[in-house]
Amino acid sequence: MKAELYAVELRTVRWEEMLAWYRKKLGLRALIRIPEEQYALLEAGNARLALIGRDAPDETSARWSLALECDDLDEALKVVAPAGARILRNSEGYQELLVHDPDGNRVRLFAWPG
Repeated sequence: MKAELYAVELRTVRWEEMLAWYRKKLGLRALIRIPEEQYALLEAGNARLALIGRDAPDETSARWSLALECDDLDEALKVVAPAGARILRNSEGYQELLVHDPDGNRVRLFAWPG
């Protein structure tokens, strides 16, 4: 058996705000968008991010972060990072930027060295 990650599902009470943030700030493309069911499936490279509206989605977890590879971290810093944030170089050679989405979930944007 071989398993391949298809999607990460993220439940939220702020469905419209989260959808706008991931689309406009991170440039993810909506493959499916069903507002009356508060469901969206976003293209994130080879994987997908499903946003699902719920009345009580539970608390955010510090145990995981959504990691997205970016082609331009400097641009990402301008678009999604709070004032004072900075790009860090990891000991493995890549650069990363840690941000939080509107629900407070940790999103790690990273780029491999050119």
